[in-house]
Amino acid sequence: MAGQERIVDAHHHVWDLSVRNQDWITGDELAPLRRDFTLADLEPEARAAGVRATVLVQTVTVAEETPEFLALAQDSDLVAGVVGWCDLTAPDVAGTLAALRELPGGDRLVGIRHQVQGEPDPAWLLRPDVRRGLRAVADAGLVYDLVVQARQLPATVQAAALLPELTFVLDHAGKPPVAAGGLRPWADDIRALAARPNTVCKLSGLVTEADPRSWTVSDLRPYADTVLDAFGPDRLMFGSDWPVCRLAATYEEVLDTARALTGALGADERARVLATTAERVYGLR
Repeated sequence: MAGQERIVDAHHHVWDLSVRNQDWITGDELAPLRRDFTLADLEPEARAAGVRATVLVQTVTVAEETPEFLALAQDSDLVAGVVGWCDLTAPDVAGTLAALRELPGGDRLVGIRHQVQGEPDPAWLLRPDVRRGLRAVADAGLVYDLVVQARQLPATVQAAALLPELTFVLDHAGKPPVAAGGLRPWADDIRALAARPNTVCKLSGLVTEADPRSWTVSDLRPYADTVLDAFGPDRLMFGSDWPVCRLAATYEEVLDTARALTGALGADERARVLATTAERVYGLR
């Protein structure tokens, strides 16, 4: 299978704890992640799975991380794009983005992300200063990755409506309540978001929203079917969420699960989910 399909992993991370603490890794459940995860760790797994290109996504709200990721991408023939971070509330977001593009690997910058899921204000995306920053992201020709909790989806829908010039990419399908087994109101909010033509969704992160010890493909299918029906293959892209996925599944298992969840699609439609949607949306070379 790996030799027959072109796979783009549109969402993974790396970190080196000797360079920077990952302060979100707390508690016993996340303890397996409290170690370094590097491109050298990822590459054998990704290559074995048939992955041709990846998108490296920010992990912390620290300005120094994005230049580091761009430099990694420049020296890698696997990382085709970087979703970095900048302070959207700063007065000169446009200047910051322009400066990032002048750095080594700056041509790999494809998007920006902020940890909205950690913001106490459920309407953070709608703040005037944030919206000004998001417009700068759009003006720079970049996309905006959304990492939000399901409860924050209504504000996400409003933000997408207010900024039609910006492409919003929803990470991890908006973190549905897989372990609890419920669909609503998450599914209704997903359909409302998908009704905005400037939105895209990642088929990623579902295994860690389920029970990490006992999940099955059947547990994930209602959520995958919802986003596939809402967004369609042209606006859905596969992401491994490595190494976070390792809390519940290996890299190969995550990819095999994505194949199973898209098994009813035709070959061309599945190719969009597994590769071409990410290539088009992020402008990957």
